[in-house]
Amino acid sequence: MDNQGDPQLLGVPIFVAGSVALGLCLLGYIPGDTHQASYAALPIIAFATAIGLLIATIWAAKAGQSFVACVFGVFCGFWASFPALVVGLVHGWWGIDTANPDALKRAVALFLISWFVTILFLTLASVRLPVIYTVLLVLVELALLLNIFGVLADDGSTLLKVEGIVVLAFAAVGAYIFMAVASLSLGGKGLPMGKPIVSG
Repeated sequence: MDNQGDPQLLGVPIFVAGSVALGLCLLGYIPGDTHQASYAALPIIAFATAIGLLIATIWAAKAGQSFVACVFGVFCGFWASFPALVVGLVHGWWGIDTANPDALKRAVALFLISWFVTILFLTLASVRLPVIYTVLLVLVELALLLNIFGVLADDGSTLLKVEGIVVLAFAAVGAYIFMAVASLSLGGKGLPMGKPIVSG
């Protein structure tokens, strides 16, 4: 490891914090409508996860870790735009007819589909990394897919609860990655991360 350190030491745990908050909201930790309950996660997502990932992105770019900067930058974009979407729809900032349930559903689905496609490319590129990173991104993709169908369904509450479980699962994978890189940064041996799906 070079003297610029490892930006994963900030980027991964701050990603985990936002994921845990969102996952608990989706599982109904906050009483009430699942979508409205997710608003409770917005302060963590907007002011910790998004900002922390921006800092980690700059750190990774400065350290010459292009793909790490790419991943953190993309997730920074997701976590920053999610509160903007939610707050903007609540206050009517984006010109969407929020009185029309179909328009509202499609606006949220458009957001989710756009990020699903974008993160799919990260997932495909990650096959040259230790497999734990690919597992993390596959779980993120699964969560987004469940959210898309949950939003568009007449009653997607069950799908959103399953999504909550998947979100907590990728938070757990993120926590494992953090413990691995933290151990290395402190002079330990790290933890097994798995062989890349594609090598060479």
